Amino acid sequence: MIAEELFGRLSDGSPVWKHTLVNGRGIEVDIINLGASIVSIRMPDRNGAAGDIALGYDTAAAYEENPCYMGSIAGRYANRIRGGRVILDGHEHGLERNQGDDHLHGGFRGFSHRIWEGAPEPKTRSLVYRLVSADGDGGYPGRLSVTACYRLTDDNELEMVYRAETDAPTVLNLTNHTYFNLACGGTILDHLLQVEADAFTPVDDSVIPTGEIRPVAGTPFDFREPHAIGERIGEDDEQLRYGEGYNHNWVISRDSDACVPAARLVHPGTGRVLEVLTTEPGIQFYAGNSIVPEPKGKGGVRYEKRSGLCLETQHFPDSPNQPHFPSTVLRPGQRFESRTVFRFSVADR
Repeated sequence: MIAEELFGRLSDGSPVWKHTLVNGRGIEVDIINLGASIVSIRMPDRNGAAGDIALGYDTAAAYEENPCYMGSIAGRYANRIRGGRVILDGHEHGLERNQGDDHLHGGFRGFSHRIWEGAPEPKTRSLVYRLVSADGDGGYPGRLSVTACYRLTDDNELEMVYRAETDAPTVLNLTNHTYFNLACGGTILDHLLQVEADAFTPVDDSVIPTGEIRPVAGTPFDFREPHAIGERIGEDDEQLRYGEGYNHNWVISRDSDACVPAARLVHPGTGRVLEVLTTEPGIQFYAGNSIVPEPKGKGGVRYEKRSGLCLETQHFPDSPNQPHFPSTVLRPGQRFESRTVFRFSVADR
């Protein structure tokens, strides 16, 4: 079932619509067409008590500002591009520099801050949003047509499928930027995280990959077995200093292009479990090190440092400037498609 209601209006009077996905098994997901943003995810704990595990806001005005990209689709290129420049077929394209000298999440007004057009598709029990990004938008070449499809299954999986086509060579990297807290309050330091990755991409002091792909073995970045997030986040490690904690891309271990397990998050106190599966080559684990307290969150809560974490399935940051990273180039006649699944469950004690 998909319900629809007016969520609010932007400063220019544009309506923002909220859609609620319900699967009848205790999972409810609210999504708005501003940024195609996940506003809330309600799920039970091991005692059956429902709670909202996604950080977010109560008003359209807050999402219009949304400095932390709460719940939104980041693009045209999620994450960072060094120097705000991309070279395609020998031609340099200057992108908006909205993170110092660098480009972040599509520029000053990326996909996260746009109104997407769309509506429920009852036959497929899906919610489909569409967005057209003009040639030159944020500095990117090519007119890009994007579709984002959300589907909540009876197996307690929220499936997100992104598709895109362009009329000129461009680069593309889309992700969902939901902040999770399976305890529904406090910090995420007691959450147990497992990441299916043997390597990660180290960064410099601008939090942009250096180009190295480094094994996680023997480092605080080894989450091949579950570890509490707070266990090693304060270690004296150069990479943790650069990211002010975890804010890095892991290279997902895979032997095919299928949708494979990437991460598993557990809150021992409530038993809530989130599994992330994806077709993407990487996942950015961001521990919410720089969450800002304004605007206030849902219910007037002032979100603080590490009150939520992101597990952003993606291609690697700065791939356009790192030829040995998986390519993010999209050309006319090609069709971009990416699939990510958030799977919800409850663990026994």
